[in-house]
Amino acid sequence: MIAMASGTRIGWHELPTHVRQAVADILGGEVVEATSQSGGFSPGTADRVRTVDGRRAFVKAVSSAQNEHSPALHRREAWITATLPPHAPTPTLLGSYDDGDWVALVLTDVEGRHPATPWLPDELAAVRTALDDLARVLTPAPADVPTARQHLEQDFTGWHRLRATPPATLDPWTATHLDDLCAHAEHGLAALAGDTLVHTDIRADNLLIGEDGTVTVVDWPHASRGPAWLDTLLLLINVRLHGGRPDLATVDADPADLVGALAGFGGFFADGARHPPPPGLPELRAFQQAQADVVVAWLRELTD
Repeated sequence: MIAMASGTRIGWHELPTHVRQAVADILGGEVVEATSQSGGFSPGTADRVRTVDGRRAFVKAVSSAQNEHSPALHRREAWITATLPPHAPTPTLLGSYDDGDWVALVLTDVEGRHPATPWLPDELAAVRTALDDLARVLTPAPADVPTARQHLEQDFTGWHRLRATPPATLDPWTATHLDDLCAHAEHGLAALAGDTLVHTDIRADNLLIGEDGTVTVVDWPHASRGPAWLDTLLLLINVRLHGGRPDLATVDADPADLVGALAGFGGFFADGARHPPPPGLPELRAFQQAQADVVVAWLRELTD
């Protein structure tokens, strides 16, 4: 069984005093309780907090000391989350702090748990419905959000990089199909047109299911403007990762576009997995390799 994605987090009490004070200022009261949350690929904090007067929130904070790229992702998430409509099933940004190094986001605390993995049929159905509803709410996307093609262009050229410098560990089927995989990924990149604000990183640890069955989509730093089916495809990759056998025919999109996007993500995972782990994210490469393996196996079934 695949473990839930995670980085090596720092805790609330490891934040500098001025960052904790900034969070208190946003919430209007001293934080007296903080409970760290697991999951997700960030080396920063992820805490459910409670203030002295009982107000609750979810706080995530990071600096370049944990990972040089993470503050930029937090800044992007703050920007994207602030654009989400209040009726969307997403957290609300209560405030943010940025001193040029430390970046903190203060969000509404959403009660819920991650979906079970391996995925349960009823939870999968609920999430698929929620993604369909979310796509309707988030169409059209803000014009200043980068397109999915712009956001994923470098990622979707992973097979091209592997073809240029193939590792010795590349499996025989992939090695003999690199030209086809490159062509599929190129088609997939061209198919990413759309006017929906898509999350672009859907997986179990970026979803919360409430006691009443409602689904909330969290962690929005990778959002882009693209086709409404993109998040559903990413969901099915996660289902497959955890041992499920999802049917690609249930996705409302051109089959060639879906295969192309699968190839694009597969190349991103496979190319990324061969690099050393980035600071604070020791499990990232193994997680990418696991995703590459399931996507390649799926592509083999679909194209052979």
